[in-house]
Amino acid sequence: MVSETQSNVVKNNSINKVVLAYSGGLDTSTIIPWLKENYDCEVYAFVADVGQGEDELSGVEEKALKSGATECKVVDLKADFVKDFIYPALKTGAVYEDGYLLGTSYARPIIAKAQVEYALQVGADALCHGCTGKGNDQVRFESVFATFAPQLKVIAPWRIWNLKSREDCLEYLSERSISCDASAEKIYSRDANAWHISHEGGELEDPWQAPSEKVWIWTNSPEKAPDSPEDVLINIKDGAVVSVNQEVMSPLDCLEALNVLGAKHGIGRLDIVENRLVGMKSRGCYETPGGTVMMKALSGLEQLVFDRDALQFRQRLAIDFAQLVYDGKWFTRKAHAILTAAEDLAKDLTGSVVVSLYKGTATVTQRKSENSLYSESFATFGSDDVYDQSHAEGFIRLFSLSNRIQALKVKGGLN
Repeated sequence: MVSETQSNVVKNNSINKVVLAYSGGLDTSTIIPWLKENYDCEVYAFVADVGQGEDELSGVEEKALKSGATECKVVDLKADFVKDFIYPALKTGAVYEDGYLLGTSYARPIIAKAQVEYALQVGADALCHGCTGKGNDQVRFESVFATFAPQLKVIAPWRIWNLKSREDCLEYLSERSISCDASAEKIYSRDANAWHISHEGGELEDPWQAPSEKVWIWTNSPEKAPDSPEDVLINIKDGAVVSVNQEVMSPLDCLEALNVLGAKHGIGRLDIVENRLVGMKSRGCYETPGGTVMMKALSGLEQLVFDRDALQFRQRLAIDFAQLVYDGKWFTRKAHAILTAAEDLAKDLTGSVVVSLYKGTATVTQRKSENSLYSESFATFGSDDVYDQSHAEGFIRLFSLSNRIQALKVKGGLN
């Protein structure tokens, strides 16, 4: 039961309806009866389908209602997630720290915004999530809540209740005769969507412990991947992948097709110790098969199309945007400005790229574009009639003029 202090907090709040971001797992299944007991309110469960898979969504409405929810709303956000969040972000080239492709970070803004919309629709007084007080997701959810519904109260049970473990949650449900198919043994904490799967916990909490094959559930191990490489042809228009192997598809379908190919060849595994927003370090293993292939293809095309200044500018945008998204600041003026700049840069990013997939690696082997700045006649090591190599002497003398002046001054040859 909640402590006396926590009970007083509840008594001083008039909460009639709460919308909970619900997953069907142990934590959120426990939160439903806890909210009803401690706030004497109706609980509306909100489920966002962002591509986590049928296994996770199967029977989720029934679970919510059995746990005591008044209603459970499941919204299919997969197509919008890829079209409106993944594809625009791809144009920025965003990568957090040493390779994280931001799968969880991209999903939270669309989930939280849709949760707010549902809360306003049912006339809720409060929003609730099952994020812990240690992680990044609490910030991501609540930043979106503050942006679109600052008038609604936010309830974060893990920051205020007495329950400290899975065992506590299971006992809480058992005492109330609420069935749950979870067990006390949960080796890993996972988050899945159409873009990636993340893994934390278990042996991963020791950075000296290599991840076992039990960690990876989507991609083949490189050792067990096919022994022959497979080439995939990716067509890109204005910075967006529009077809895979000549088949024109929606953004979601393109991603799903590349997920299948990438996973087969062991593409997209990452083991990283990252800096969380709240200040601590955490270790995570990520699987992003199709996303890794898309990133490689876009990078290969950028090499043809962008001049040096444009490419370096896009690379700086990537660092800034990755930090913003990781920190839950998708719906901010700066994020919007970066997305607008990346969209403008990508107007010339049209062409075709061949990526070779082989035992955990994705390698660009061919690329072409009508907007290519690469000229074979200029770049050739053979004879040419377009470049006078003697011109380089004057360029180098001017380019190194400051070095020459400094050296002459040191030697006393310049007043």
